[in-house]
Amino acid sequence: MDLALLRTFVTVHRAGSFTRAAALLGLSQPAVTSQIRTLERQLGRPLFLRQARGVTPTTIGDELAHKAAPHLDALVEIAERGLDDDSSVRTLHLAGPPEFTAERALPALAELAGDGGQGFALRASFGNAEDTLEGLSAGHHDLAISTVRPRGPLLTATALCDEEHVLVAAPRWSAEIGAGTVAGKGAAALENLPVVEVHESLPFVSRYWGSVFDTRPAASGTVVVPDLRAVLACAVAGAGLAVLPRYLCTAALERGEVVALHDPAVPPLRTYFLVVRTGTLAMPHVARAHEWLQHASADWA
Repeated sequence: MDLALLRTFVTVHRAGSFTRAAALLGLSQPAVTSQIRTLERQLGRPLFLRQARGVTPTTIGDELAHKAAPHLDALVEIAERGLDDDSSVRTLHLAGPPEFTAERALPALAELAGDGGQGFALRASFGNAEDTLEGLSAGHHDLAISTVRPRGPLLTATALCDEEHVLVAAPRWSAEIGAGTVAGKGAAALENLPVVEVHESLPFVSRYWGSVFDTRPAASGTVVVPDLRAVLACAVAGAGLAVLPRYLCTAALERGEVVALHDPAVPPLRTYFLVVRTGTLAMPHVARAHEWLQHASADWA
């Protein structure tokens, strides 16, 4: 079987589209379509179901991708490194949410990067879970940090750590609603407080309200900024209440810049996952970073 056909097939499977696969491979879309048809004729089975927006793999397509992808990745690894150059520094491409990646993952991995470390360079990109996992599947990243566990055989996820969410605000807001009011009245005590969030849909506040108060927030976002570090800065400045990961606001809590408005018996948690393409943990630089982050996460609890 022609390895070029398999490479095109795996790229289409990861990209979910002939068009995206063609862009990744530097080929025309008709060329990609022709190669997939040739492979389907050789196998005597359809590999994809064509749809209006992209393609969906058949059962045979998923099975072939699961078997072929790790070996193709290993061949690419050999080709990129060269047979005789064991001293070359590999580049690890990491992707994840901006705040967690910047505050947790990158400081931990920086110890491994560079000539004085364990032999790999480091490149990072930020994005939401959907974009990050799509980029990983398409081969743009080597390792991803995600709050969503991916489905399917092409990506392998390992639980990394849990983050606790805390309801915080500047001290003046706590004084305004009164000590112990939230414990007594629940969400009703917070209805008139402005809200600082990362999106108009209030993802963090809504998750907290649903988990702790079993209801939806009544307020809308007063300040909306697309970064949790900016949300914290606005909360410290008195812009309103916010729901933040404890690791991000611990220092501000200790300094008294914000206070916790509520201390539920069971705080909301969100799990982070380390995700790789199945089979790529055979690559030393990916395996080393994966293991190092798991080790570092023991100190994040």
